[in-house]
Amino acid sequence: MRNKFLILSIIIFVLALLYVIYNNISEENILPLTNSWEKAIPNQEIPQGLSSLSAKQCGVCHQQHYNEWKLSTHAHAWTDLQFQAELKKESSPFMCINCHIPLQNQQEHIIEGLIDGDIYKPVKKINPNFDKELQQEGINCASCHVRNNTIIGPTGTKKAPHATIKNSAFLSEQLCISCHNAVAVITPTLACSFETGDEWKSGPYFEKKNCISCHMESINREIVSGYGERSSRLHYFAGSGIPKFDTVETKIMNGLGIYPSALKSIYSKMDSIIFTVKIKNEFAGHNVPTGDPERFFNISFQLKNNNGTILSTKTSRIGEHWEWYPEAKKLADNNLTPNEERLFTFSYQAIKKGSLTLLVKITKHRLNKESADYNNLKDNYPLFITVFDEEYAIEVK
Repeated sequence: MRNKFLILSIIIFVLALLYVIYNNISEENILPLTNSWEKAIPNQEIPQGLSSLSAKQCGVCHQQHYNEWKLSTHAHAWTDLQFQAELKKESSPFMCINCHIPLQNQQEHIIEGLIDGDIYKPVKKINPNFDKELQQEGINCASCHVRNNTIIGPTGTKKAPHATIKNSAFLSEQLCISCHNAVAVITPTLACSFETGDEWKSGPYFEKKNCISCHMESINREIVSGYGERSSRLHYFAGSGIPKFDTVETKIMNGLGIYPSALKSIYSKMDSIIFTVKIKNEFAGHNVPTGDPERFFNISFQLKNNNGTILSTKTSRIGEHWEWYPEAKKLADNNLTPNEERLFTFSYQAIKKGSLTLLVKITKHRLNKESADYNNLKDNYPLFITVFDEEYAIEVK
């Protein structure tokens, strides 16, 4: 009898506790999500004719598109080691995932609002449509091409085995900008500063060329094997060219024109050796670098004698400088605007006779070594690529 009374007492206590919790939550001031970056694309039904929203299934028929996508940074938007390191921090808010896995189907929880509007107090519920495998694909085919149980394409062909509609306006640069122009101060120490869309709009190519013109080059080919060629676009989404893993290849779209000056091979003692590299933002409709504010270019000169001794060095940088604590703010910005050019000059007075070698290298960086160490990123996470690397032999007589 005593045991029954104890069990009954526990049940009553638990029910009372749940009642208190429920009423406290219901009395909270829950505000709706208002900003675009706070919201995922609502759960999508699988279009008729398909059995999955995965890029892998799309690749069964659209083989070339799938193989190109696999070489894109979009394919690794979720598995990116730096992004995963950021997510583990207490300061990381819920909405950061909405650009890296934009489909609600890829997210474990549905966010229904914010308690008192606080981004660190989201009201969550379990997502019954969560697909772990789909999550790993990051920004996949469905991210751009599936809405309302239908495939959105550029032609709306009736030959496809799945429901398809034509909507070129939806597949415009505005879809790209929805992620590539996230500008907001989230908290005093947390800011999004991805201004590529604004840079394009204020530049010389606005309404002449767009994201798709450059990053999805047009090509005539078979969309599906055996169905004949038609107009298509490459799906590498070529960009920085810095791979997310050292085992993965990606495609570069540098944006820069690099023009080294002429250099004599023979100088007299006490002559000044002068070498100049002109760098021009010649091919991009936005600033270079763009996107992540931690990206930068290094331009380095190194002069060695025939013994390998370094006689002189010079390094310059193109990029932004930020202070993240105690308040996130941009301190400096010398990114190249569209069509802007800049000269980088190395000079050295030849005080001794002998053989010299001038090494000129331009590297493109995702982030610096200090930030990589802070995020515990290892050697399998490439921090930079080399976009120019030349050696010049010099004789001083």
